Amino acid sequence: MNIDVSPGSRNIRSFNGCWTCRLRRKKCDERRPVCEICASLHITCHFEQEKPEWMDGGARQEQMAARFKQEVKDNAHRRREERTDMSGDSIGTTADIAPRNGTSTEPDFGLSTIQRTGGNRCPLARKDVQGGIRLGQSDTILLMFYLENVLPFLFPFYHPSIVRGGRAWILEMMINSPVVCQATLCLSPYFLSLAQGTDNDDVLWERVLTRTRDAFVMLSQALQIINSSGIAGHLPGAVRIMASIVQLQRYEIAVLSLGNCEAHHNAALALFEQLLESVRPAELTEPCASFDAVLDRLRAASLSEEFLHIPSAEQAAFLFSSALLVFDDIVASTVLPERPRLYEYHKGLLGNTNGTEPRIDLEAILGCQNWVLLQIGEISALDAWKQQCKRTGSLDVMELVHQATVIKHSLEAQLTHIEAQPITIAGEYKSVLDILTADDNSRPGATKNQTYLVTQVWAHAALLYLFVVVSGWQPANSEVRHHVSRIIELLSSHISQPSLLRTMTWPFSVAGCLAEPMQEAHFRAMTEKLKPPSVFGTVYKAFEMMEKVWRRRDAGDAATRDLATCFRTQCHSSNCWFF
Repeated sequence: MNIDVSPGSRNIRSFNGCWTCRLRRKKCDERRPVCEICASLHITCHFEQEKPEWMDGGARQEQMAARFKQEVKDNAHRRREERTDMSGDSIGTTADIAPRNGTSTEPDFGLSTIQRTGGNRCPLARKDVQGGIRLGQSDTILLMFYLENVLPFLFPFYHPSIVRGGRAWILEMMINSPVVCQATLCLSPYFLSLAQGTDNDDVLWERVLTRTRDAFVMLSQALQIINSSGIAGHLPGAVRIMASIVQLQRYEIAVLSLGNCEAHHNAALALFEQLLESVRPAELTEPCASFDAVLDRLRAASLSEEFLHIPSAEQAAFLFSSALLVFDDIVASTVLPERPRLYEYHKGLLGNTNGTEPRIDLEAILGCQNWVLLQIGEISALDAWKQQCKRTGSLDVMELVHQATVIKHSLEAQLTHIEAQPITIAGEYKSVLDILTADDNSRPGATKNQTYLVTQVWAHAALLYLFVVVSGWQPANSEVRHHVSRIIELLSSHISQPSLLRTMTWPFSVAGCLAEPMQEAHFRAMTEKLKPPSVFGTVYKAFEMMEKVWRRRDAGDAATRDLATCFRTQCHSSNCWFF
């Protein structure tokens, strides 16, 4: 007779198996050294010959049972990652996204599980993918849960001015675009299950995966329309697809399903580049002029006169998604290492050109001012140049130092300036007019002061990154120790909300990898403060990487070690997507 030994089986006791299964009253397969049940749950498997002291039938046994129960709960995100990775959902290669020659090709998602689902399973596919949608009650609940809870958690610094439309564009996109709605709502069931304490429910998680597969089906349908008519013929639709891919990638990172993130990032980058190419007149030489042209083409003709200064939903989605793409591209380049793919757009998008405001404001979305990410992109490009020169035997060390010095002086000057900014507590509003016209970042309890501190964390990490690129792996160097200590101080004592660490995983990882033994406890304490681990999986994954680096302090490879190597110790592929 076959016996169900799955993690969900109940009241089946093991008398000859491991002590963990005996205590949990599960049927053990007696595999050594770790049984199948314990391995699948990622919990400690006790296979001692003698009965453990804690199996005393009393308080110690109850404590151990509670400990195992907590281990099962804490490792839920790892089981979800495995199940999601097994589903293999992928948008495919960048070549599948709107080919440059304008020919019609059917997008290949690379998965029979996706292709089998078809369009009928998707609860939102009640109209053509370019039309509006009718939301059911469950979808309405998930939509509002995303707007009220998930979005503020993922993007705590994103408070667009209400006089510029605020976050209304997200609601409009989700109501009018099935593609965006389905992609965005992948996140809501996951976080709602965490809030309800049902994240260990396998049936519920399968529903989450089903919604994810349906989102890919929606994208497939939308891509077929784009490919048949070309991006230039359907610019708003292409923007909605790009926004959907970026949202799906955020979902994958949240649940630590990292296997497809690189492919999806490349697909979004390809679509972004083709969007710009589709509107680039032959006479335009400045790369970012086409960015402005896309925004101009996305302006809604239906906006009445009083709303002239409010961007259309597609304009806002394009700006928001472009900011995330540029950010991801810069951080990813530090791992490869290679020059950022969007490097030619950096100064035009992030810099103050001709005294005007930058086209993209990363501080308003991610909490870090543009100048830091600009310089990290420069360091990454410098590192890629260095690696190429070393491969060809043509490295000019003097030129390396010269370029690094320019970057260092720029970072230090900006850092000194921002450290001199007074940290003040915003006052109360005096009138309703103040409420209606004030920038959200100036409101009581807002995050403007926090972005100054967050930017400092990133700047110190950028200087650490630059030091390693130029001088190699020297954790005991006084300059390195200074920047690591400053990051610890800022994160431990000055950042008001510990949860904001989730937005600083990259600088947290850089400092942690270069930390000295006596500083390890600080990084461990910061990580353990964030509960539950399933919500802050990226931080815990970064800490696992640090521990691997710490264990190899005396491995003798310090001469060739760099940050990219450290980052890849925690990655499944050539890229790293938990930042």
